[in-house]
Amino acid sequence: MALGITPRSVRRTAATAALLAASVSPLLPATATVAATSTASTAGTAVTTRYVALGDSYASGAGLPDPTDPQCARSGLNYPSVLARSYGSRTFRDVTCGGATTRDLWHRQGGAKAPQLRALSRNTTLVTVTIGGNDIGFSGIIGTCVSAARSDPAGSPCRAEYAKSGHDELARRIRALSPRITAMLADVRRRSPRATIMLVGYPALLPESGAACPSVVPFARGDFPYLRDTVKRLNGMLRQQARRGGAVYVDTYTPTIGHDMCAGDARFVEPLVVAAGVAPAHPNQQGQRVMASLVAERIDRLRR
Repeated sequence: MALGITPRSVRRTAATAALLAASVSPLLPATATVAATSTASTAGTAVTTRYVALGDSYASGAGLPDPTDPQCARSGLNYPSVLARSYGSRTFRDVTCGGATTRDLWHRQGGAKAPQLRALSRNTTLVTVTIGGNDIGFSGIIGTCVSAARSDPAGSPCRAEYAKSGHDELARRIRALSPRITAMLADVRRRSPRATIMLVGYPALLPESGAACPSVVPFARGDFPYLRDTVKRLNGMLRQQARRGGAVYVDTYTPTIGHDMCAGDARFVEPLVVAAGVAPAHPNQQGQRVMASLVAERIDRLRR
C-alpha cells in the first residue's frame, strides 16, 4: 500500500503540524502559523502521491468559497484539496460531488457526472472516501425531524416516526448500506491495488451530551440524543467495514466533539439556521481543515 511518501518521519510530521496549525490558527500567534506552513512546503517537495478523492458533499466542501465545480458543490478549500496541497501530490483528482451516494461511485450522477470510480487507476497510491450519509437519506432525515419537532418540541417525535414499524428504520438503513461499503472498498482495491484506501468518517454534528440548541438546530429536544447516536452508528459501521476491507478508517467524530452545530463560534459544522450562502449541516472551512489534518495525521502514523 505505497503512498509514495518519504520515509523521513520528521517531514511527515511537519506536514501534519502545518495542517493542524492552520486549523487552529485563531489560537496561535501569526509567527507560529507562518513557521509551520513554511515547514509544510518543504515536506511537500518530497512527496510523490498520486491521489484520488471520492465522496459526497462532506468531502466536496459544499457551501465553501473557491468553487472548482459548482454542479458538484466542490470547493478548492475542501479537505482533499488541503491535503493534496500539503503533501504536494504528483497528481490529484478530486471527483467528490454533493449529493453522491454509493450508487454514484459506479453510475453517472444526475446523468451527467462520470462514475467516481473511473478516476482510479493502477498507479493511484492514495484514495480518500467519505460516503454513506446520502444513502441513509441524510437530507430527508433533517426535513422529517424539523417537521416532527413542531408537533412535540419537548419530546422525541422524530425517533417515534422512524420507529413506528416497530424497529429503528435508520438503523436498518445503516445495516443495508454495509454490504455496499464492502463492495466499494473491494472495487477500489481491484482498480488501484497499490493504493492506501482511507475511509473518512463523519464529524460530530450534535452535542455529545445530548443537549439541545433548538434556536439554530430546530429539532425536538428528545431527538438530539437519537440523531447523535445515528451518526455514531453510521461511523461505527464504516469503521467496521474499513477494518474488514483492508482500508484505514479516519475518525473525524471523536476529535470534533464539542465543535458540533450547537457550538457557536467553536463549531466546525454549520447549524441548520445559517446565513445565506452557507451550507447548513456541513463542515465549514475550519471543519474541512481539521478533517484534512486528521487524515494527514493518520497517514503519518501509517508510515512511521
